[in-house]
Amino acid sequence: MRQSHVVACSVAILAAFAAAQSQIGRTGPNASVTDFVRFVAHPDNIPVGLPSRDYSLPLVNPYEGNAQALKTGAQLYVAYNCIDCHGADGSGAMGPSLADSRWHFGGTPAEVFESIYEGRPDGMPTWGGRITNDQIWMLVTYVRSLSAGKDVATENFAGATVERTGH
Repeated sequence: MRQSHVVACSVAILAAFAAAQSQIGRTGPNASVTDFVRFVAHPDNIPVGLPSRDYSLPLVNPYEGNAQALKTGAQLYVAYNCIDCHGADGSGAMGPSLADSRWHFGGTPAEVFESIYEGRPDGMPTWGGRITNDQIWMLVTYVRSLSAGKDVATENFAGATVERTGH
C-alpha cells in the first residue's frame, strides 16, 4: 500500500517537472500562450537566490508598429481611465507624463508592459489579470507612441523644471 503511494507521488512529481521543463524550452517570446507572462530581465538588479542560468526570454511587443493596435490602444487608454491620471495625450496629471520620453521605471516595451501589468507604488494600479496581455501590449504600443519625436520641457521627479537640451 505504502509503495503504491510512493510510486504515485513520484510519477506526479516527474510529470510536474516535465511540464516545467517544456515551458523553459519555448523559443519565441510570448510563445503561444496568450496570457503567460515571462519575467523582464533586469541585469543590473539580480535578486539573491536566482540560479546562474537564467531562462527568462525577452518580452517583445507583438503589436509594435501595428496601426490597428495603436488605434485600439488609444481607445483602451480612454476606456480604462488612464486619461484620469496621465492626462489627455499622456501629458500628465496626478500621474507622470507619458509624452516626455522620461520613464521612471524604464521605457522599453517590456518595462512599460511590466509597469502596467504589475502596477507601481504610489498610485499605478495592477492591471495584470484584470485585462488580457494583448490589451496591455496594445496599451504599450499607444503609450510609447505618445513621446515619439517630441522634445518637451517637463518637471523632474523632484518638481524642478527640466529643459530638454537634445542630448
